[in-house]
Parts: sequence; C-alpha cells; structure tokens
Amino acid sequence: MVSLETASKGSRFAYAFIIYLIIWCIFIYSPGIDLRHFIQEFSVGIVFSLIAAGLSYEHLSMRGLKNLSPRRIWWAIKYVPVFIWAMIKANIDVAYRVLHPARPIKPGIVRIRTSLKNPVGKLALANSITLTPGTMTMQIVKDRYYIHWIYVRSEDEEEAGKDIKGNFEKYLKEVFD
Repeated sequence: MVSLETASKGSRFAYAFIIYLIIWCIFIYSPGIDLRHFIQEFSVGIVFSLIAAGLSYEHLSMRGLKNLSPRRIWWAIKYVPVFIWAMIKANIDVAYRVLHPARPIKPGIVRIRTSLKNPVGKLALANSITLTPGTMTMQIVKDRYYIHWIYVRSEDEEEAGKDIKGNFEKYLKEVFD
C-alpha cells in the first residue's frame, strides 16, 4: 500500500542526489579509466547531481531514503534479469513475426489491470511493457492499462494481463509498493 507519509525534504533531496550520482557514475565509467580521471569526473558528477537534485527532489520520490532499503534494492536487482529475459523472448517473437513469409500478426488493443498502487511503480510497469517488443502502453487510467499488442492471444483482461505483464508486476510490487 502506498504510504501517505512524506519523508523530510532532506531525505528526499539526499535520495535524489544519490540516484543521480549513481547514474552519473554508470555513464562515465569505462574499464580503462585511470583514478585521476575518475576523480575529476566524479567531482563534476557531484556538482551536477547536487543541481539536479535541488531542481527535482520534490518530484522524484515521496519516501526519500526509505527507498534505499536493502529489501527494495534486492528486489530491484532481481528484477533486472527477469526484465532482460522477457525482452529477449519478445525480441525473438517479433523477429519471427517480421521474418515469417505469412507475417503472422494479429494486432489489437487490450485492456489489462494492475494491482500496483504507487504511481512510480505503475510507470515502471508501463515502461517495462513498452520496452518489451511487440507491446506498447498507450494509456493508463487508474489501475487499467491500454496496451497495443502485435499478436492478441486473448482479449480477456486476466489472460492478456498474464501474457503481457509476466512477472513484472510481482517484482515491481516488492520494489515500489
């Protein structure tokens, strides 16, 4: 359930700063970088992360540093291979449909439901669905998603939801709700 409590501004700012600095480090790191260059890049990253956090911390998270609990981080790490595997399978499926001489597609729009309550969790699910080839989230209305699907196997909300969401929702619920 989404907590109605909002963390302090300091906690929210610190969380935003840490997230931006981690992202900065991921982008600047390369295996051959020497320590002197890394320290220079890291210092610039601190400045830009402070600026970005100052401009956006109110919009990034209501929980602040509570988001960095070991349990949430563990579930987020576990989600990455689940997402990558789903993306690999979807890429193979779309490649098959594109390369097959008969073009076996049956496009359509289906409605599925989510049990996620956190808006960021809902956004993460929508992005996961869209980043998986063959599906695209078109609209989110409360707990319903409208998905364009390259091959509609079922128009039943529950069956379509199982096919499209896979295990995404289970993991994202642990990370965000």
